[in-house]
Amino acid sequence: MSTMNISLPSALKSFVDDQVSQGAYGTSSEYLRELIRRDKERLRLRNLLMAGAATAPGAVADSAYFDSLRERVHQKNLTGSST
Repeated sequence: MSTMNISLPSALKSFVDDQVSQGAYGTSSEYLRELIRRDKERLRLRNLLMAGAATAPGAVADSAYFDSLRERVHQKNLTGSST
């Protein structure tokens, strides 16, 4: 594992120390690793949302769509098909 040294203002260091002392994390490194993981996940989700926003709109999911979907599921259940 690589090492990284960071400098924090006193208020931020106190905040991190409080998070560790409350027992949520064993060390300040664990706390910072968790923050980085969360930020990576946030960015991944943002990229997925942006990609979705850039695609053309799909079919309208109105009551007729859901009725059709229910009917297809019902028919598969009757026939025992899993495809």
